[in-house]
Amino acid sequence: MSPPRHRALLVDDQALIGKAVARLLAGADDIVLEFQQDAATALAAAEAFRPTVILQDLVMPDIEGLEMVRRFRELSVTAEVPVIVLSALAEAEKKAELLAGGAADYLVKLPDAVELVARIRIHSEAYHRLVERNAAFAALEKSHADLAWERERSERLLRSILPQAIAERLKDSPGTIAEGFPEATVLFADLVGFTTFSRSADPRGLVEMLDAIFSEFDRLAAAAGIEKIKTIGDAYMAVAGLPEPRPDHAVAAAEMALGMRDAFAVIARDRNLPLGLRIGIHSGPVVAGVIGRHKFSYDLWGDTVNLASRMESHGAAGMIHISAATRAILGERFRFEPRGGVTVKGSGLMETFFLHGPA
Repeated sequence: MSPPRHRALLVDDQALIGKAVARLLAGADDIVLEFQQDAATALAAAEAFRPTVILQDLVMPDIEGLEMVRRFRELSVTAEVPVIVLSALAEAEKKAELLAGGAADYLVKLPDAVELVARIRIHSEAYHRLVERNAAFAALEKSHADLAWERERSERLLRSILPQAIAERLKDSPGTIAEGFPEATVLFADLVGFTTFSRSADPRGLVEMLDAIFSEFDRLAAAAGIEKIKTIGDAYMAVAGLPEPRPDHAVAAAEMALGMRDAFAVIARDRNLPLGLRIGIHSGPVVAGVIGRHKFSYDLWGDTVNLASRMESHGAAGMIHISAATRAILGERFRFEPRGGVTVKGSGLMETFFLHGPA
């Protein structure tokens, strides 16, 4: 058997009124009555009883009926529960004052049983609908908040794997993104001795070490306005000059490379790592774009990318190996050491340099 739908709390200082109202409601199986004679105990009882309608006496020994209505409005469990004021008086001004003060209805006591039951049911049903509406609004607001959170989470994930400008374009206009850039500087870095070191290293410690190194590289890239493209095993790839072109792309890449060299030296010393860092840089035109449909990747293509990779692989541990093209753009802002001619696969003999630091 389901519990009564309507829960009426009667507050009246006269016990006879409580008994009389109980008799009036005796035939209404869908109404359960809770009677309280004292204002203080009525407020406490409301916390436990959770009424759907309140029958409040207008005149009580210690508190005026309108003040009692205000107190019910201040109590969280009864703030929106309809209050029907009961009184032997039927003054229009008093009714208006009570309705303005938060009462939902006014009945002259003792009312007719049919009218009392009807008023209780009408106001209780209205309260149930209000509760259901509020719950629906709360669920809708939560759904909107969850949706907003998921959207922000998705956008954060997208921005974490793509340059922000590309992520915004992809979000606004899904489809192929491909661009050519006449000038950019590509940087590759690789850990020398990593393969041998990884054979005996603890897997968790190995990943934690790479995370520490590459996180520091990421910090340097963000500070310099350089885009990290990806990591490939123990290799790190970044580019300056895109997706937003900048005239100082070679300078930015050179300064980042010097920062990477110095940061890695500190990490290797503190962790006692038997590793070296080899960096290669080349400047020139590149093609950049987004590939993939389920897992996006922003990548680069062209001879500039290949030559930057060759600068790294033909370099030396602890050194920043740059091409003559990059050296020409950098001018006299840095100190260089001529490397001499280096035979590069696919390009033949090339003049290259080691970048040592600011001039």
